Amino acid sequence: MAEPKYSPKDEQKLMTEIWDTQISENPLQFVKFVFPWGKENTPLHNFKEPRSWQMQELEKIHQHINDNKNRMRNGQDPLVYKSATSSGRGTGKSALTAWLNLWMISCNLGSTSITTANTEQQLKSRTWAELGKWHTLAINNHWFDKSALSLKPSQWFSDALKNQLKIDDTYYYSQAQLWSEENPDAFAGVHNEKGVLVIFDEASGIPKPIWTVTEGFFTEPVLHRYHFCWSNPRRNTGAFFECFHRDRKFWYLRKLDSRTVEGTDKSVLNQIIEKHGEDSDEARIEVKGDFPRQGDKQFISRDIIQGAVDRELIDERWAPLMMGVDPARYGDDSSVIYFRQGRNGRVIPPVEMKHADNMELANKCAELIQKYNPDAVCIDAGNGTGVIDRLRELNYKVHEVWFGAKSAEPEWANKRTEMWARMREWLKGACIDPGPDGVLVDDLAGPEYKFRGSSDSIMLESKEEMKKRGFASPDFGDALACTFAVRVASKSLKASRRRNRGRVPSTDKYDPFNHRGFG
Repeated sequence: MAEPKYSPKDEQKLMTEIWDTQISENPLQFVKFVFPWGKENTPLHNFKEPRSWQMQELEKIHQHINDNKNRMRNGQDPLVYKSATSSGRGTGKSALTAWLNLWMISCNLGSTSITTANTEQQLKSRTWAELGKWHTLAINNHWFDKSALSLKPSQWFSDALKNQLKIDDTYYYSQAQLWSEENPDAFAGVHNEKGVLVIFDEASGIPKPIWTVTEGFFTEPVLHRYHFCWSNPRRNTGAFFECFHRDRKFWYLRKLDSRTVEGTDKSVLNQIIEKHGEDSDEARIEVKGDFPRQGDKQFISRDIIQGAVDRELIDERWAPLMMGVDPARYGDDSSVIYFRQGRNGRVIPPVEMKHADNMELANKCAELIQKYNPDAVCIDAGNGTGVIDRLRELNYKVHEVWFGAKSAEPEWANKRTEMWARMREWLKGACIDPGPDGVLVDDLAGPEYKFRGSSDSIMLESKEEMKKRGFASPDFGDALACTFAVRVASKSLKASRRRNRGRVPSTDKYDPFNHRGFG
């Protein structure tokens, strides 16, 4: 247990210096003050200051504090500081994690800091070990006792805070927090009017439920609220990926190429690029701080999806109009109706229905069938038998699609995987809209695959498995996939054949093998 290191007079002087707003509200000045930069016989004797990007981040926090104080003077609530950094190897993310923890606990008395990582091993052996190194170097290290997973006020320091400053230290700590994907609520419960700091190290591997629970830590409008996440960008799906895409308006973003950061071994980094290729996923992840083009188990790559989003509208008027329906399975899922005409996935906007029962969904389907006269209506029967039965009562012809049924091709483990495989090939020449807030893009990129049992057949992961990983049910993706359940000729093509005694209409745009004449 640490004891006071200096005389009472010198201890008071140190406290006065650190708690002066020139240091306490300026984390860069704090880091420069408490560590022995450039001092002989210390690990920092060859280092005069932090790396450039680290100083930029610390200075940005200082500006954020000043902005928040102005907001509060004007009667406005202070904002949460949210920062995400995607980087290659060796850029100093763990060091910055340690500094932020030490700054928060040293300067914001009574505050709570939580740090977590993608795995328990990463958290204990690397992230928290790095904090231990910097804690040892800090000029005020005797204020706090470090254990395997926490940093707390030493008894003498705690007594001084209680007796002299009337500060309750019940929630005053910096802690390495483990998490459970199966029980994310065990990660919850942090609220502190003195301030909250949360850091996700190697955030690419932290599942969405942990991110969702963490949002609740920041509900009290206090001055000091900070959420940092940084990682090598190993996955092109998930909450960390979305910080840089769908949720980018909520975060300060930084991408770091390790070759541009001081103190990294450029020869090792260049070897990675030389070995794997300039635009390989290895180079993108380990060196450039770019997200991979395709995850290890990702069924459809984002490159393919983005190509379909960027592609110009395709005229497929001769193709059959297909209507796919994915009825909702659970309360937070949506029922989605999707239309496709040949390679045109933009022919009719999709329809999303939340909290709709079978009768409501059946009535909406009937309305759309009457309006658009699709050549085939394909409905997921797993949760849509009531919808199918109702539509058949109304004399509509529909195809019931059993996702778990046997595939027509031995390569795929079931009908759902077969449909997604057909959709994947289709996307390479198709055009789609990304959907509201990019939901279709996320749905198509989200599912991973596995091999079924000891066989070589490939199986797309289920919606339940995706939810366990923290991903939403791919309702839009499954609705579009349903349009590949059957192959039919378009009604206009059938009528034209009758008029022309079976001959295909004379047009150079018609190509039945390119989904133009058949679904």
